[in-house]
Formats: sequence, C-alpha cells, structure tokens
Amino acid sequence: MDSAGTITKTVPDVIVITGMSGAGKTVAMHTLEDLGYYVIDNLPPSLILDLARLVGQGQGVHRHLAVACDARSNGIEHQLEAALQSLSAHELTYSLLFLDASDEVLRRRYSQLRRRHPLAASGEPVLTAIRRERELLEPVRAQADHVLDTSTMYTSQLRAKLHGYYSELSDQQLLEVHVFSFGFRYGMPAEADLLIDVRFLPNPYYDPNLRELTGLDDPVADFVLEHPQTRAFLDAWCQLLSTVMPGYVSEGKPQLSIGVGCTGGQHRSVVLALQTAAFLKGEGYHVSLSHRDLARAEF
Repeated sequence: MDSAGTITKTVPDVIVITGMSGAGKTVAMHTLEDLGYYVIDNLPPSLILDLARLVGQGQGVHRHLAVACDARSNGIEHQLEAALQSLSAHELTYSLLFLDASDEVLRRRYSQLRRRHPLAASGEPVLTAIRRERELLEPVRAQADHVLDTSTMYTSQLRAKLHGYYSELSDQQLLEVHVFSFGFRYGMPAEADLLIDVRFLPNPYYDPNLRELTGLDDPVADFVLEHPQTRAFLDAWCQLLSTVMPGYVSEGKPQLSIGVGCTGGQHRSVVLALQTAAFLKGEGYHVSLSHRDLARAEF
C-alpha cells in the first residue's frame, strides 16, 4: 500500500511468453513493450538469465524483461524449466504466460493471414502442425502461471488482461493524455484525437487591459471563467470527458491527444486547456500540458 493508501502490486522481474503460434504473442509483446518492458522475441530459453543480467535485473536497475519462447526451440519444456529454476536461484521473480486458442480458431487465423505455420513441413496441412505443436507444448502449459485462451477475445480484452497481470499502474494511469491549446489562425492540429473549439466564448482580446496578457495570467483566467457561458460549457465538457475517457481506457489506447482551440491560441484556449488538464488529473489520468501557439501571440 502506498502513501495515498492505494494497494499496489509487485510485477515479476521476467515474463516468459509462450503458447500456441497464432494465439496472440505479437499483441502480448507490443502490450508489454507499451508498459515499459524490454521485450525480445524468439529467445532460446537458455539465454533468459543472461539477458536479464544484461538489462540490469538483480543489479538495482528496475527494467522489467519480457521474452517470447516458442516450440521452435528444441526441447522447450526442459529448457524452460531449467531457465526458470536459474532465475529463482538468482533471486529473480518470473511469470510464465501461456497463450492458447482452439485448433479451429488457429487454423482460421492462419488461413486469413495466409501465413505458413512455423512447424509445418512442406505440403503439411496446418491443422496437423497445430496439433503437433499442442502436443509439444502441453508440459509447458501445465507449468504456466497464467493461461489465456484468446479464441473469443478482442485485442483490447487481451491487452486489458495483461495490464491486470503485469502493470503496477491503474488502467487510467496507463493512458498518456496530452492536453494542448492552439490557435486556429495557425492551422488545425493533425495530431489531436479530440478537438474542442472555444471561439464561441467571450474574448479577452477585446478588453484593452487584457489584450497583452495570456491565459496564464489571473486577470484573463478570471475574465474567461466568470462568464456563465463558460461555466455551462465546462460542466458539459467535463461530463463529455467523463463519458468518453473510460472508453479509451477499456480499449487499451496508450495515448490520447486533446486539442483546445481559440482564434490565436493566447487567451481562451490556454485557460480552458488548463481547466481540462486539471479536471483529468483529478480523475486519476496521467496528463501533460502544452500551449502550441502561445509564443506566437501578437500584441
């Protein structure tokens, strides 16, 4: 439990990803990479300990490692057992993740992708190769800490499962939110996932006492926020964010960019970007803030 009273979990030093070819190994690797793991594909199990040392595990460097091993490694069940024992002997924690799916689902996936199964001999039906691989990996499956059947899983569901197993962060904290202000005068931002236009709000530019200030100055913020129109907008805007943000989280989206625009990117958009960032931080999201066009302000 941390200083705020939140229960935290400890993730393993090393995650070994294995399982049936076509069951979601690539998605798992990308997900763990997004979580900050050092990820290596198709590693012989005998090299896991050496790689863990190379990335600093056991030496005070907290870079978690994820490696994918599959049936192409001869004698994988014996190699993996020995590799995991060596990790324990060096006081490194690990988790063995086994990804599975039904034979028919795997056959269909290979058919759709028009890929050859890695164990298939020339001219061999893919189902024969799948069944042979399943037999080879059955002892590994029996040792697994987590077995995930992806037959009916969406990609977002698999990511969510892996977040739950292997991330120390909450689902909200996993979503990197960047809020930025901008001026339409200088062009539409191509990078925005969500964009809100606040040019309909009262403009401080027309007050001679506020024209040469920016949305970072209290008099401008007070001018913008004291208007009933702004307060009504903020209530509706925050309600919209409260509705859509959990959807982005559940989809496993790693990054979200929110643009708040006014005419010149100097007054209203700056104030409302600050308010947006503050609201999302209060909701538990990891938020960064910038002002794209503030340095271009014309007085």
